[in-house]
Formats: sequence, C-alpha cells, structure tokens
Amino acid sequence: MSLRLPRLSDDPDAPFPPVDSALHEPDGLLAFGGDLQPRRLLNAYRHGIFPWYSDDEPILWWSPDPRCVFDTGRFALPRRFRRTLRGSTWTVTFDRAFAQVVAACATAPRAGQRGTWITEAMQAAYGALHRLGHAHSAEVWADGQLAGGLYGVAVGGVFCGESMFSARSGGSKVALAAICRVLAGHGVDLLDAQVPNPHLARLGAQPMARSRYLHHLRHAEPGRLPVAPWCDAIAPFDAASLA
Repeated sequence: MSLRLPRLSDDPDAPFPPVDSALHEPDGLLAFGGDLQPRRLLNAYRHGIFPWYSDDEPILWWSPDPRCVFDTGRFALPRRFRRTLRGSTWTVTFDRAFAQVVAACATAPRAGQRGTWITEAMQAAYGALHRLGHAHSAEVWADGQLAGGLYGVAVGGVFCGESMFSARSGGSKVALAAICRVLAGHGVDLLDAQVPNPHLARLGAQPMARSRYLHHLRHAEPGRLPVAPWCDAIAPFDAASLA
C-alpha cells in the first residue's frame, strides 16, 4: 500500500481525508482501512466517497473526478429497445427483493473483471443500510423470476447507484429507467453511477466534475423519497409503461 494513502481510524465517526487529496492514478483512490458500519458508510456517501475493493484487499475508499451521473428527469431508454419493450409483460417492483438483487449483482459477469467487489461483507453492510431505510432496490420480473435489478443508497438529493444486473437481455436497462422515473417523481434529479464507462455513456450518463458533484450533494433539495421501505410506498408497474 502506498505511503501516500491515509489509513482510516477504527472510530466509525472519524472524518475522511479531504477528497481533493485523492490520487489521480488510480483515479479517486482516497484512503484504506476502517470498516463498513452504517455510520461510516453514510458519512462517506455524504462526502462523495464510496468503498470499492476485492476480497484480497483492505477496504479501499474512492472519490473519482469526474463522476458519472444520470439526470433522472432526462433519462430515456434507447429507441429500438423501447419498441421491443412495448409488448413486454415484465413488471417492476421496489424493495421487494433487495438481498436477491445484491446477490445477483455480485455474481453477474463483468467484462475485464475477475471475481467480484461485492463481497460477503459488502452484501451484509448494504443489507444493514437497507434495513435502516437508506439502501433500496428496483426489481424487474418476468414470469415470476428476476430479469434484472439495481440497488443503491439514497443520500440527500442524490441516489448513489451501486450495481445492476441482467438475467434477461435488457433487464438492467429497465431497472435503471424505472428507478430514474421514481427518483425524478420524488424530486431527486441526480443518479450517481460513480465511474464512467462506455456502457453507461451509451445509456446517457454524463461526466460531472467532482467539485460540482460535491456542491450538488451539499446544496440540492433532499427530495421526497419515502422513509419507509419503498415496497410500502411505491406501487409496482408494468415495464411496458417505460417504452
């Protein structure tokens, strides 16, 4: 581990290093160590920081520049996919299968990636955030089976998307479109996808300077997302309505 990289205190309430001290290569690597207690995780997200590491590494904390974000009110599925979706019988629910979605994301194959960063410890940590009402999932169902899904953390006026998966072609796109519709409808205009990549760019994600992202975190209206589990407050709907 580089000597330039600070090690976090064992105190879950200890502050993180300033994000402008993060490394440029690899982009955004800020600190290591600490734990995944809910207090520390929420403190991280509120300061534009998230954990990302593999089983054979210590916990690594990141704040890349730029960030990859979606404007929830402007998100639109690709035109060709919308045409195929019009005849779909898929349905979308929220917070009805959080653990299943996280587990499916952990096992989903990723191009150029060996293993998973969604370790058992990470799954347990986000499960705890879910039980506290901070982490949420969108589920896409086909014939009673999960066709795709997405999970993330709601913090202020931002939803921090952690991962998504497809068990059937297009499942993750539907989950992303569905959660953008919900977020926009509840006054949350930014979905943080963290690190830019070509797939997200094709779906409409844009880079945002870290300084601008942090300003949004601090000053955006907090939105009106339900505090209760979303399954109690947001009704399921037909995926075809997203076409």
